[in-house]
Amino acid sequence: MTNSSKKKTIEVVATEKYGDNCLGDSSFQNNSDPRRPKGWVEIYEEDPKTGQKKLINKSNLIVYLGREMVVQRIFDANNASATPTKDEFISWIGFGSGGVRPADPLVPTPPTLTDTDLNSLVMISATDSSAGDYHVAGGDYPSTGYYKYPFDSVVFERDVNNEDKWLIGKVTVTLGTALANGQQISEAGLYSAASRSPGYNGQYSLFSRVTFPTLIKTSDRRIVFIWYIYT
Repeated sequence: MTNSSKKKTIEVVATEKYGDNCLGDSSFQNNSDPRRPKGWVEIYEEDPKTGQKKLINKSNLIVYLGREMVVQRIFDANNASATPTKDEFISWIGFGSGGVRPADPLVPTPPTLTDTDLNSLVMISATDSSAGDYHVAGGDYPSTGYYKYPFDSVVFERDVNNEDKWLIGKVTVTLGTALANGQQISEAGLYSAASRSPGYNGQYSLFSRVTFPTLIKTSDRRIVFIWYIYT
């Protein structure tokens, strides 16, 4: 058996939901607000050698920065008090190791609406020029390299199982065998930016964040993130 036949694939499915049960206003912080944007993540790991799969369900959340970006984009107008601009669109993904408490790497800490970035950024590649957000080691950036990665694809699907109630945007990103090796990954975020060009190094704004039990990324693993957005 060759080494390539032993490679593992992990598939992460993240879903955001919008609609009548998603958005709402409340002046009471202690009240549970079921109208917030929310969703879930399904993480599958399949070992071709054993055929076994593991499934973990976790929620994810559109943060305030993401809402600001959407409203400005719709109206083609900048909000002077918002961080994103009207020229940004969802176009990159980032990964981090700060989705769990260090003493308990299998218990995620839920995202919050006020998150503005991942807690602990993970360098994805030192050499892949298709990536973006290049930084020299220092401060919030533990290693020299790229910290954002482009999408494999974005496709639109009809919600045929619910009488076309939703239009579904399906984002797929593959963290291949050469990427982020040796990293402990427990959080991921979709980011908006004004460009999806390789090597882009302008402003990135967090749109949505998800946390999950720590995955150890190695060269014999592929992680596939499938992130669904319902509108």
